[in-house]
Amino acid sequence: MWRYAVVAALLVLIAGCETTHEQLLKQGYPPAFADGFDDGCASGRQAAGAINGEFRKNVPRYLKDPQYAEGWSDGFRQCQAMLENQDRDDYRQRHWDERERAWQQEKDRDAARAYRSQ
Repeated sequence: MWRYAVVAALLVLIAGCETTHEQLLKQGYPPAFADGFDDGCASGRQAAGAINGEFRKNVPRYLKDPQYAEGWSDGFRQCQAMLENQDRDDYRQRHWDERERAWQQEKDRDAARAYRSQ
């Protein structure tokens, strides 16, 4: 589980100068994991609806190399989730007005009060 947090943090911190692949290698991940992560991340972005995403998976390598397979799966899940969360947040910012935000805050406060009183 900690690996997901570390990789997610890496994705957030990466600037334009260094690729994710290079960053993962510097963090001590095996090259096969980094290769799989790159391919899985591109595939995850495509699955989430990114215009510039593309499905990439070296199937023979995925079936034979557990490090590549793990990297691919991690990259797919994290990049798909990151793009979907970003899209959801963008939607909320575009479509929620102040009244809806106030209603949501009141609902959250009421739920918190109900949980505390139990």
